[in-house]
Amino acid sequence: MINWPAGIDRVAFDTIDSTNKEAARRTSETTAPLWILAGEQTAGVGRRGRAWSSTPGNFAATLLMPITGDLSSIALHSFVASLALRDALVHVTDQPERFAMKWPNDVLMDGGKVAGILLETCGTGPSHLCIGIGVNLAMAPEVEKIESVSTPPKHLNGQISPADFLTLLAHFFEIRVAQYTREGFAATRSDWLQNAAKLGEVITARLPTHEITGTFVTVDEGGGVVLQAGADQHVIHAADIFF
Repeated sequence: MINWPAGIDRVAFDTIDSTNKEAARRTSETTAPLWILAGEQTAGVGRRGRAWSSTPGNFAATLLMPITGDLSSIALHSFVASLALRDALVHVTDQPERFAMKWPNDVLMDGGKVAGILLETCGTGPSHLCIGIGVNLAMAPEVEKIESVSTPPKHLNGQISPADFLTLLAHFFEIRVAQYTREGFAATRSDWLQNAAKLGEVITARLPTHEITGTFVTVDEGGGVVLQAGADQHVIHAADIFF
């Protein structure tokens, strides 16, 4: 049996505007990691301000963490979180072959998106990191309500409740963040690449002004996706990926 990790706080709401917004409101009073769980969000936001659908029965939560160390490494926590998400999903299903990571911050099941991550900094300085996580536990959102149709939505068909999934995720996140703290990004990056979707295949990175299509070579030491397009190699740090 997996128990709630020691030293980690949590709070749950039946309905809230956004778990990330609630996290931002709590920065002045939060000195230890805090998970915020919502049964339903009325104003959830995804990457680049897109709507983040939140359906009752699905998982919507944010981990609020005080920032320590170099701000330049904050974005790498998306890899930590995606590995923890995959660990939790594998624990639920006992079918590791079904799950893969899509750069920069999605987890795929059977080739479709089952979970997504949104990182935001908040507080003065900034002082805290908000890691917003959504998982389709009970049902897939309607296509017009999802932030991107680059991969079709998938769901776990109600195999676990949001509250029980939070316990699993908090447990595996503590394991993964300890690995990151102890061994740096190299070990996290290696584990992520072992489970990366479309590694070695042709993908398209859609940037605000143009697209780049090339072979997905790797993720570099800064978390950027590396594409080989003919004789040119591109390192991309922000884009939507299509395949």
